[in-house]
Amino acid sequence: MTAIEIRPRFHQEVPLSQEETLARLRTALKRPGSPIIGFVADHHVTLKIPYDKQHFWSPQLALEVEPHESGQGAFIRGLFGPRPSVWLMFVFMYSIIGVICLFVSITGFSQLSLGIPAPVLWVLPIGAGLALFLYISAKTGERLGKDEMYQLKQFLDEVLMAPGIA
Repeated sequence: MTAIEIRPRFHQEVPLSQEETLARLRTALKRPGSPIIGFVADHHVTLKIPYDKQHFWSPQLALEVEPHESGQGAFIRGLFGPRPSVWLMFVFMYSIIGVICLFVSITGFSQLSLGIPAPVLWVLPIGAGLALFLYISAKTGERLGKDEMYQLKQFLDEVLMAPGIA
C-alpha cells in the first residue's frame, strides 16, 4: 500500500485456519477499548475507525476470509473503501453528470445538424469540470484517510500475528 489508489485491494495468506482467524478478529473487536470497531458475519469482516474519531473521508476495510486452497491456513482478501454512503454519493453524482451531459449532447448535436445554433453545448465543458472536481475531491479524501487505512491494516496484522489472542 505505498500508492494511493481508488479502493485499494490486497490479499494475504495466514497460517491460521479460517475459523481461528475469524475467532481472533471477533475477540479483538469485542475487547474493551479496541482501537478499531467492526463486525464479523459468516466469513465476511468489516473493520472501521470508531465513530467518535471518524470524519467524512474515513475508510473502512472489508475482508473475506476463506480456507486456503492447500488446506493449510486461510486466505484473506481485503478491500479498502469509503463508507457506503460516501461511495453511493460519488456514484450518484457521476451518474447525474453523465445523464445530463448525454441529453445535452443529443439535443445540442441534433440542433447543430439541423443548422440551428446550439448554445446548450456549453453545458458539456461545465459537466467535464464538475466530473474533474469530483475526481479531485475523491483523491483529496483518499489522502485524508490514508493514515486511517494504515491503522486498519496494522490492527489486522497485529490481531493475526499476536500469539494466543483467541
